[in-house]
Amino acid sequence: MRLRIIAVGTRMPAWVGEAFGGYARRLSGTLKMELCEVAAGPRSGAQSVSRARGIERERLLAELHKGELVVALDEQGRELSTRELADWLAARRRDGRDIAFLIGGPDGLDAEVLGRSDFRWSLSRLTLPHALARVVLAEQLYRAHTVLSGHPYHRD
Repeated sequence: MRLRIIAVGTRMPAWVGEAFGGYARRLSGTLKMELCEVAAGPRSGAQSVSRARGIERERLLAELHKGELVVALDEQGRELSTRELADWLAARRRDGRDIAFLIGGPDGLDAEVLGRSDFRWSLSRLTLPHALARVVLAEQLYRAHTVLSGHPYHRD
């Protein structure tokens, strides 16, 4: 099973890449996690938020691979504890499908992207900057994997 994070935004602070890369490296021996960045739609001048989200929609949907399970990170999605995430991930692993996690830009995901998703997941009831969401997502996927592996990284 391969995990792909498809995220809007191409110019993240260095700490985002370092943190994400650290978790991806920790998983590399047993589970492949990769990041695919798509450019944000323009939001300056006469460009409206809805137009920018529409551009991002097209870019995100174009990156999806046939057969991938699509998970939209959305503040209105279902919240999961770490144990629940581990169980969810174990079930997906049994299914054998690759998973694409979608992270929107500053204005979230377009309704069509949300409609295309197989699952909507909220990392938190807090509003997170999309750069930080990448890191939180990577850490939680790593943590869930360690739970499934019996590693003592996670403590209840």
